[in-house]
Amino acid sequence: MSQVPQIKIPATYMRGGTSKGVFFRIDDLPERAQQPGAARDNLLLRVIGSPDPYGKHTDGMGGATSSTSKTVLLAKSSRAEHDVDYLFGQVSIDKPFVDWSGNCGNLTAAVGSFAISNGLVAADKIPENGICTVRIWQVNIEKTIIAHVPMTNGEVQETGDFELDGVTFPAAEVQIEFLDPADGDGDDAAMFPTGNVVDELEVPGVATLKATLINAGIPTIFVNAQDIGYNGTELQSAINSDQAALAKFELIRAHGAVKMGLIKNVAEAAARQHTPKVAFVAPPADYTASSGKEIKAADIDVLVRALSMGQLHHAMMGTAAVAIGTAAAIPGTLVNLAAGGEDRQSVNFGHPSGTLRVGAEAAQENGQWQVKKAIMSRSARVLMEGWVRIPGDSF
Repeated sequence: MSQVPQIKIPATYMRGGTSKGVFFRIDDLPERAQQPGAARDNLLLRVIGSPDPYGKHTDGMGGATSSTSKTVLLAKSSRAEHDVDYLFGQVSIDKPFVDWSGNCGNLTAAVGSFAISNGLVAADKIPENGICTVRIWQVNIEKTIIAHVPMTNGEVQETGDFELDGVTFPAAEVQIEFLDPADGDGDDAAMFPTGNVVDELEVPGVATLKATLINAGIPTIFVNAQDIGYNGTELQSAINSDQAALAKFELIRAHGAVKMGLIKNVAEAAARQHTPKVAFVAPPADYTASSGKEIKAADIDVLVRALSMGQLHHAMMGTAAVAIGTAAAIPGTLVNLAAGGEDRQSVNFGHPSGTLRVGAEAAQENGQWQVKKAIMSRSARVLMEGWVRIPGDSF
């Protein structure tokens, strides 16, 4: 039997927000994987351990959930006024597929930290103590993101007392600004692909649903919880154990993607798993989060549950939080209406693991809605660093 030796690749395993993934400098990848294509995809699939018909990622670095099957490729930016280029790859668990169609807002919180620690930020921009401002060019969506990373004694500060629902232990707070989060030039037609803040979305076999289709942070389809038989307080077990429910959400996602102009027909949705996201909203209500924490209706503005890669997310995707904050700031969207229909610059929403506050600056200019930026706080931490190993013939 022929034997192929393993190769080792410098890598860092990091948590960012409520996700974790394997981070690489593009220059550290084998030469044939430094460019987009099959070699790069196959390398990342093998690193994560996909495709895995057992759904466990036993032979890779993935965690067999959408939140933990993630990869990040970083390089010093050649773009003016930016420090680092950030490319995100969402690795499918059960298919040989890496989705490059969107960003991961949670892992964005770790990008600045990695960039500082790995020489991607100019030394004269890094304070000995205080906050290091890292300007990130998000390659997937071609947007600027600013990370405010705390520094102590010349090193990234990772420990602290900032608590983030969905993450077990406290850490240092990292504030993230998503600039001009709407797609295109930020005008109404780009933010709302149909030109409407609420559409009638026909989903054969389900219903014709009221839906807000928005491109902000990540393309997202919002529907009312009650219209699809839910109350908005559901936890993962209520959705992810119900195959009929998951199939229904995938139908909604596919037909919404067509209406948003992201795909030409529903059959193409299978090759675009990462985007768009589907979320359902409801007015505030008391519920018990997955940690056992009691969430009171009086402490939140709206309930939101979102699906990622075909499963209900255990907390909230960072990019979907941007979409939530943006939609909440624009009168008449389903998110805004569920939150009481008020003018607002921030929203505190309830998700399966607890609550999250996100701010958005929205205004009408020449009759068109524009959002200058969305802001939220996350945290990040290095879990392990060194090398990953994969068989030399796997890519």
